[in-house]
Amino acid sequence: MKILVVNAGSSSLKYQLIDMTDERVVAKGICERIGDAGSVLKHSGSPDFLTPMPTHTDAVKIVLNALVDPKKGVIKSMSEICAVGHRVVHSGETFTGSVKITPKTLEQIALNNDMAPLHNPPNIMGIKACQSVMPKTPMVAVFDTAFHSTMPPKAYMYALPYEAYTEHKARKYGFHGTSHQFVADEAAKLLGRKNIKLVICHLGNGASVSAVDNGKCVDTSMGLTPLEGLVMGTRCGDIDPAVIEYLSAKMDMNAHQVTEYLNKKSGVLGISGLSSDFRDLCDAADEGHARAKLAIDMFCYRVKKYIGAYAVAMGGLDCIAFTAGIGENTYRVRDYVLSDLEFLGVDFDREKNYKVRGIVAELTRPNSKVKAYIIPTNEELVIARETLRFVNK
Repeated sequence: MKILVVNAGSSSLKYQLIDMTDERVVAKGICERIGDAGSVLKHSGSPDFLTPMPTHTDAVKIVLNALVDPKKGVIKSMSEICAVGHRVVHSGETFTGSVKITPKTLEQIALNNDMAPLHNPPNIMGIKACQSVMPKTPMVAVFDTAFHSTMPPKAYMYALPYEAYTEHKARKYGFHGTSHQFVADEAAKLLGRKNIKLVICHLGNGASVSAVDNGKCVDTSMGLTPLEGLVMGTRCGDIDPAVIEYLSAKMDMNAHQVTEYLNKKSGVLGISGLSSDFRDLCDAADEGHARAKLAIDMFCYRVKKYIGAYAVAMGGLDCIAFTAGIGENTYRVRDYVLSDLEFLGVDFDREKNYKVRGIVAELTRPNSKVKAYIIPTNEELVIARETLRFVNK
């Protein structure tokens, strides 16, 4: 039983074909520059293929042709694809879990476009493209926000006039939900029980922290949009909202321009003036670049603050998990975050931390009361599992 996982962007379409009998990735790739000159298919095991892709529908056709290609394909016919799972960023309050895609649910998904204008419309384009090419194949929408739908009102509400919520749905939603869900499930397996108090640190160019109690999210750092929370690659994270008006006046920018400034020119890129890539920042800091070191320190300090806050929110802590590009691969960040947490019960094994990256690994000593792990994420597998659950229904 094979499931195609699709993640459509405004000019791209990522995909994985997963055999669910053993959860093995059979093929994967990405279509880039859809609608532009120089559009290209990068398919596993094959050279880059330059070909016109005027629309996402054309991209889907090209992907399917690659999958069934007589010489380099991995399936004999499209009938081997039993379902398609689509990543959709924002569910709003409309959905609290994955949904089978029907004309009605697709219409409801579109109602949340204003909360994720850069992501939901391309996600919908990907769905419609697949529907046009595979009209009889079941399809499921899996939302980034759904895992966080278990947060209580005291965690997700903003202290604005209540009408801002009832009339405009202004509240915290959270993102990276499929990653947090995968890591929560894997952490429970590692500890041998689901009833744990867990802080998940999804640290990449976009970064978020979640508090997960007994498998349910009770708080998360990202908010109405991914701008809230941690310092990130190019996003500022938590700031005084009055900064928008202040910078608007000082820099002669409108609110939209300031928001772009906070999203795309801030974070560790803005602080360092150098890069949003932690490999560059770590190298520069080692060479004495003061602003690169400051950027790393600010990033780690914010992560550490959230861990402490969420331990208090849950009334305890059993495990801290690091995932995503930085969390899995940058020992320096994990060292900063886990150092001096003995008061929480963390017995950090610094020497082991230096030696591991990109694999499941324990970062604490055997008798540590609070465990810490690297747990590589697998968001596509979560989407495939959710899709399979609907197919089995």
